[in-house]
Amino acid sequence: MFTRKEYATSVSGKTANGCPVRSAEPPDNMFFQFISRLRARNSTRFLKETIELKTIWGEQLNPASVLQEYPRPQLVREGYENLNGWWDYAITKTDARPDRWDGKILVPFSPEAELSGVGKALQPGQFLWYRRTLTLPEIPAGKRLLLHIGACDQRAKVFCNGQYVMEHIGGYTAFSSNLTAFVHAGDNELTVQVRDDREVSQLSRGKQSSRRGGIWYTPQSGIWQTVWYEWVPDNYVKAIRYTPDLVTNQLLYQIQAPAPAGAIVRLSLHGQPAAESAADKKGFGALAIPAEALRLWSPESPTLYDVDVTLGEDRVTSYAAMRSFGVGEDEDGTPRLFLNGKPYYHNGVLDQGYYPDGLYTAPSDEAMVFDIQLMKDMGFNMLRKHIKVEPMRWYYHCDRLGMLVWQDMINGGGNYHLLTISAPLITGIHHKDHDYKKFARTDAIARASYYTELTELIAQLYSCPCICTWVLFNEGWGQFDAAAAAEYARRLDPSRIIDHASGWHDQKIGSLQSLHVYFRPYHFKKDRLGRAVALTEFGGYTLAVPGHTWGKKRFGYKPLQDEAALCDAFRKLYEQQIIPAKQKGLAASVYTQLSDVEDECNGFVTYDRKVVKLPKQLVRELSLSLKD
Repeated sequence: MFTRKEYATSVSGKTANGCPVRSAEPPDNMFFQFISRLRARNSTRFLKETIELKTIWGEQLNPASVLQEYPRPQLVREGYENLNGWWDYAITKTDARPDRWDGKILVPFSPEAELSGVGKALQPGQFLWYRRTLTLPEIPAGKRLLLHIGACDQRAKVFCNGQYVMEHIGGYTAFSSNLTAFVHAGDNELTVQVRDDREVSQLSRGKQSSRRGGIWYTPQSGIWQTVWYEWVPDNYVKAIRYTPDLVTNQLLYQIQAPAPAGAIVRLSLHGQPAAESAADKKGFGALAIPAEALRLWSPESPTLYDVDVTLGEDRVTSYAAMRSFGVGEDEDGTPRLFLNGKPYYHNGVLDQGYYPDGLYTAPSDEAMVFDIQLMKDMGFNMLRKHIKVEPMRWYYHCDRLGMLVWQDMINGGGNYHLLTISAPLITGIHHKDHDYKKFARTDAIARASYYTELTELIAQLYSCPCICTWVLFNEGWGQFDAAAAAEYARRLDPSRIIDHASGWHDQKIGSLQSLHVYFRPYHFKKDRLGRAVALTEFGGYTLAVPGHTWGKKRFGYKPLQDEAALCDAFRKLYEQQIIPAKQKGLAASVYTQLSDVEDECNGFVTYDRKVVKLPKQLVRELSLSLKD
């Protein structure tokens, strides 16, 4: 095993690439693994049979200084206040404001997370309340006070000084509210009411389950990303959308503001001015980048331009990059994924983004960087952000470090129909997804909410250079009308690749075939429709590290006895399956997974991020074999 600090250090008893001498390996019982997956849904309820497990960042957490970094690097302005820290909380059976408060909660950790200091679970039908005081100066003339919440699961209502301000539905995207009309100089009471009905509703909920186990994880609720406020003028920059055009070497932009006309946008590279222009009355404009200042973004060279925007009294800083994504044919006529007009193999890892002490919430900025950098060090160039939306700082780190991101939409719907979902795995038959009952998508309001959340997701992440692919549905969970959803996503963002159905229930559309293969060796086959072929989940090799597991149960797709067996099996997997498949035409691969998560012990690193199971040099050596 390799500790977090020593994973790159060679030790005695290991081969030249750092792999231990192999010991006897147990037989690969695929049938047992398949049955385990089918039964995983009936595992123990959450908060039972778990062992206290913390990351080093959780151990060092200072409640007086929680996630204090500027929460939105893509749009920065002065004059903001971070509201993370201790808030009052209460859990009630009705939506009436509580007369008494149950105690303190450390925001932005959910009450189910150990780091919150609460240790309680919000049940369907209950209400979680937050309260804290905002002490404000006199309201400056011509200024607005905006409250920002990075994410709050699942329905949130904001109140200020007892008055209703706004409601947001959807547990994964950011939202803002204008508090100007509700506040005064001095102390103001800010209250947030939350309801999270999990499976009772068909809204997006990800891998949260009231009956956690196997591929299903501890549910979490409430505020789980940074809360902050900022002062802005009446006419202020709400957002900036960047669209690189590599044909004309222009960075196209749109300033979103009440009155964007005349906004001055300046582009610089390493402190040197590169381009400048003014937005038209609708906020559109273009920055023509001269040849000597043109630098293309890639994982190997993640060049970012600095952006400065002035709109009247408002000034914001941002960043952008020049790059393009697409699908095309290489010189041999094989469909490939393209980066900047050239074939580029996406060598990726599934990243669930869970932590034993913070659940959805990373205990520190450094914790997020550690995961991304570890995968970079192992030679990977892509992360599939699996059924979760991260804080904006996570995408910023991918942007600056150079990591492609396949972004999953969050799954929702009714009860998980095992036979429907797994039919392609057993029979090879992919069903049409307009049968809402079969796919547990009978709630028309929840289907409409899917589109609302998808719109918010794409709008929120549109300008992140790292995002290369939108994944709309995973393994048929709550899938519906995927062809229509893909067309809708394409209208919102024609600049990126779309994976309409990751795994199975392929609707035979688009430019990408997306496969999951766990229970048999993978052999490349060309897609009959001529699409690029991506192996978007595979592997899941399992090794539990004593003292670094979250519970007593173990789950994965190929159990291995020790680190030597894991090294040997991993090498064979890539040398005998993935590398030959890439040579024949495979366009992308996504290994499961970055870290252990609860019962799942199939990560490169343990759930607490303290032990790296595979030597960096072994994984990097295999990764280099996949480079174009």
